[in-house]
Amino acid sequence: MNSFDDISENIKRIRFNMDEARVKCGREHDDIRIMAVTKTVPAERVNFAVSQGFELLGENRVQEFLQKKEQYVKNAEINFIGHLQSNKIKYIIKDMTMIQSVDSVGLAEEISRQAVKNGLRMDILCEVNIGGEESKSGFSPDEVTDGVYRIAELEGIRVCGLMTIPPPSEGSVFLERMQRLFEDIKAENIGNTDIHTLSMGMSSDYAEAVKFGSNMVRLGSALFGARHYPAEK
Repeated sequence: MNSFDDISENIKRIRFNMDEARVKCGREHDDIRIMAVTKTVPAERVNFAVSQGFELLGENRVQEFLQKKEQYVKNAEINFIGHLQSNKIKYIIKDMTMIQSVDSVGLAEEISRQAVKNGLRMDILCEVNIGGEESKSGFSPDEVTDGVYRIAELEGIRVCGLMTIPPPSEGSVFLERMQRLFEDIKAENIGNTDIHTLSMGMSSDYAEAVKFGSNMVRLGSALFGARHYPAEK
């Protein structure tokens, strides 16, 4: 029988840290969602986290998700947060409540096509490469506002905000830039959008991200413990 004592202890720590972060920056009453990032985590451990109130799951890999999805409890809400190839959208379009990693207008166009084909409206976040790192995909900060305008014209899709993974060095600088960018785009009042989600902050920086306006943090190792990541096939 599996013991989930480690997850229970991690949950206590996360909730304490989140409460402390909220108080420090005057956001005690804000709804800041915590996403359980499930990469390489067995389904029974994910389901235990869901039973403890972590009902929002973040999936990184299409193939891994397809292998595990039937094992997940049915009350889980699932977002896709990993790099997504256009030809794999059709495999996940019916299972996701949001795709957070939309890094180009071209990818959004294919999401739109698949959503319309399936009679859906897919909520998305535009991924921003806030640090301009060559190893990461995403809109540049200078391009994302135009990208939101263009994506907002597509059928079957609704832009709900921004997502980022800031560089680990000078993290607070980039988190602050994302906060300003999010607020600027929200203030544009772009038609056919509902800009309400700023998804940033992971296991190493989630408390800091809350300080800079994040209302969704994505936690993997802080929740499930350190893991090894096999190469995707």
